[in-house]
Amino acid sequence: MLVVDSPIGPLGVVTEGETVVGVRFGARLRPTAEHPATEQLRAYFAGELTDFTVPVEMRGGSEFERAVWGEIAKIPYGEMITYGAIATALGDPGAARAVGTACNHNPVPVIVPCHRVVGAGGKMVGFGGGLDRKRKLLELEARVSLTRLWG
Repeated sequence: MLVVDSPIGPLGVVTEGETVVGVRFGARLRPTAEHPATEQLRAYFAGELTDFTVPVEMRGGSEFERAVWGEIAKIPYGEMITYGAIATALGDPGAARAVGTACNHNPVPVIVPCHRVVGAGGKMVGFGGGLDRKRKLLELEARVSLTRLWG
């Protein structure tokens, strides 16, 4: 496992060749080899990267979870969408809680941005990495987006 030090704590990055297959919160810091994923994560946290291009393989999950992860991957940098909106996009408006569970099972958080999914009315709810990390990720993206918009 590769480790990236970040403003939300150390992230463990599991790779197979060039492909990222997992991201874990709270990894133990240690010297690590360079990899396109670690370089891109560092650039993301520095506010220099808004779109990950590293190959990702989403392993496991039910058909529904994989569909949710596909919707999450479409959320643009600096934007948010509600659990209910994803449920509606998948054809089941009553499945907001199931969307939340699928977000919690996302094997590649940050790169596949489940932190951009919020509760109704923009309420800050649920995140496998904890609400403090979610808030920091959303604040980073908002700050970078505004800086790019307004110079």
